[in-house]
Amino acid sequence: MSVADAYIALISSLPGSERLFVAKQPPLSRLRLDRRLKALSAKDTKILNSIENTLSWSAYDMDVTDAQAVERCKRTLKNIPHASLRTLFNERMDMRTIVAAMRLRKHGVEPPSGPFGFSRWSRHIPANWNDPTFRLETQVPWASQANQLLDSDDPLGLERLLLSVSHTQLKRHAARHMFDFEAVAIYVLIWNIFDRWAQSNAQEAATRFEHLAQQAMADIEYQGISA
Repeated sequence: MSVADAYIALISSLPGSERLFVAKQPPLSRLRLDRRLKALSAKDTKILNSIENTLSWSAYDMDVTDAQAVERCKRTLKNIPHASLRTLFNERMDMRTIVAAMRLRKHGVEPPSGPFGFSRWSRHIPANWNDPTFRLETQVPWASQANQLLDSDDPLGLERLLLSVSHTQLKRHAARHMFDFEAVAIYVLIWNIFDRWAQSNAQEAATRFEHLAQQAMADIEYQGISA
């Protein structure tokens, strides 16, 4: 069987999912998903693992510095040969950078003296630190709601918003791919969103966000690193 035929068979075997926040669990278990992903070539498996691990907070050590996280993102992006996957990776990092900056600002941190995080907005954000959306309300429509949820101390609401935005972005990319590796990678990233929501609750969301805020403040001196 050719690689193309193998990927057609793989995509055809993957079940669809219910609406986000309605489904109680992902459309299939991780064990079953991993079994089907064995159809991927070694090269594509390595790329997918790199993307998945970089985007998963659980794959980072608790004491990882911002500098180390940024370098990891750079390495991952450099090794993604597919334009659509690079775009969705950058979209996710844009989101994380914006929310991290909002979280720091809420804790009273002054604007960084240089570029912040890993994003196309790394220089724009510090320059517009005191604006609620960093003057990104046109380019980032969800930023205003995210800031309101942070201000109202609603971590579960914020997580729901971010998962919803990520899901919408991924579905948009999925519409452009049918039976190729990009379609498989996007499916796995969507699976992760369903899995994360299935495991979410208010206390866990609050604990996770508070840890990220404290870690970001501890590493503020590293945030001058350019994305």
